[in-house]
Amino acid sequence: MDRMKSFMDRIEETLIAVLLGLMTVLTFANVVARYLFNSNLFFALELTVFMFAWLVLLGASYAVKKNAHLGVDAIINMVRPNPRRILGLLSVLACIIYAMLLLKGSWDYWAPYANLPPTEGRWFPTGFVENFRGQGWYETQDIPVPFFLGWLSAVFNDGEAYEKLPKVIPYMVLPLSMALLLFRFCQVALAMWAGKIDTIIVSHEAEDDVEEAAKRIAQSEEGH
Repeated sequence: MDRMKSFMDRIEETLIAVLLGLMTVLTFANVVARYLFNSNLFFALELTVFMFAWLVLLGASYAVKKNAHLGVDAIINMVRPNPRRILGLLSVLACIIYAMLLLKGSWDYWAPYANLPPTEGRWFPTGFVENFRGQGWYETQDIPVPFFLGWLSAVFNDGEAYEKLPKVIPYMVLPLSMALLLFRFCQVALAMWAGKIDTIIVSHEAEDDVEEAAKRIAQSEEGH
């Protein structure tokens, strides 16, 4: 269990680090190709956009893990510990419900590209759609298929080779990131229920910036 938890804890940061590195290398290579060789990597823009989307969506769950999401704590700081914990539980419950809605929507959007059934139900899944049209043949615009993903055509396109990378791969981040987001909020809820924390800890970077700016203004006024 400890190994599994450690593995889950490292998913976001590993993927985010890899994405940041690949985006940097790809953008630099495209600039070099354009200005030194009067050429360009035709797939660079689309691939960078997809990687940035992965970065943002995976970063949402990573921010929950690191308590880096901004929040308003003006009310909870005015109440005693027990009411604060209750308010915290209500807040994380709302976050869990929101993450569940996002997970359902993201699955329903991605599933047809994987030839999988979307869910029934307007808000929460009540089953799976029986008659649906698979869209595994949809491709990206410019991104070529890497050699190690040649098996995708047999799985999603009835054996017909893809000319470009199928959309099932870049859009896979939608259900993946929302599942991770739900998992992180559930972790926060369990910790709050066990009494380890009494609120969703928020980032106070903005407050630090305001205090730093106030100090600089005060120093400037003293200098005059």
